[in-house]
Amino acid sequence: MRAVPSVIRLLAFEAAARTLSFVRVARELNVTPGAVSRQIQGLEEHLGATLFLRHHKRVELTPVGREYLAEIGPSLARIAAASARIQGASRRGALSIRSYPTFAIRWLLPRWGRFYDRSPEIDVRLTTSLTAVDFARDDYDLAIQVASEGRARPGLVQHKLVDVVVFPVCAPRLARRLRTPGDLARQTLVHSAPRPLDWPRWLDAAGVHGVDATRGLRFESLNLAIQAAIEGIGVAIGVEALIRDDLERRRLVRPFAASRRSGRPFHVVYPETKAADPKLGAFRDWLLEEAGAGAAATARVVSRSRPRRRIDRTGR
Repeated sequence: MRAVPSVIRLLAFEAAARTLSFVRVARELNVTPGAVSRQIQGLEEHLGATLFLRHHKRVELTPVGREYLAEIGPSLARIAAASARIQGASRRGALSIRSYPTFAIRWLLPRWGRFYDRSPEIDVRLTTSLTAVDFARDDYDLAIQVASEGRARPGLVQHKLVDVVVFPVCAPRLARRLRTPGDLARQTLVHSAPRPLDWPRWLDAAGVHGVDATRGLRFESLNLAIQAAIEGIGVAIGVEALIRDDLERRRLVRPFAASRRSGRPFHVVYPETKAADPKLGAFRDWLLEEAGAGAAATARVVSRSRPRRRIDRTGR
């Protein structure tokens, strides 16, 4: 295990990458900025790579640093979730939920603090997985997962959370080479293992011919595929609800107007037997309110971009 850096250095790096401030990390960890800098420097020496560019009173991630964050971020999130789940196993009344990893990282966790500001008395244990919850077997109160609209399974309650609207995205500098969808034939297509059909479905729905939907690079998670697009490695298929911040900050752009709406949106799902649980109700209501606010923000982002043609299709 010599190749694994110390956990302290990894946590210091993750916090610094999240805040882009050694001073803020020092306050968060109750240490000096110098101590944070030494931990980051030690990690850089361990890896043999520069993770941050140091400027006067600020730092920024290098491309290697952004790639490293994309790789280890989900793992650290899973470690934190698993630890919290085990620590909370003996707590009575904690709400146990499960979500897809990329949804948790890109949609749920950025909003998490607002729930605790609103309901600090409710303990929540979050676990991530790519598989749907079997409530008869798995010990969860609530799950966030894709499901067909209006087709809740017997014994379950489901509420639509956010639509799954997909379209190609890439770095701004790469978008300058894309005038028509046919230009994708000369670009690297970026695929994610959890959503292997996004490219062929979008190309078919948009009526694009002459582009091989099977070629390109494949990543084990949607989060990594999106990060690859941010880095300019190629063109990925983004899920609108999960990349709103990247579009707003111009880390990603939409080179084409056409989008495809899946018939399987993200839903909040839970057993009917737990519908009266006030803790579950509070968390469910907060999720739905956040989804409504997010939809309004997405509309503002879209209004500042070119008009788009949306293509509704059933399927994932």
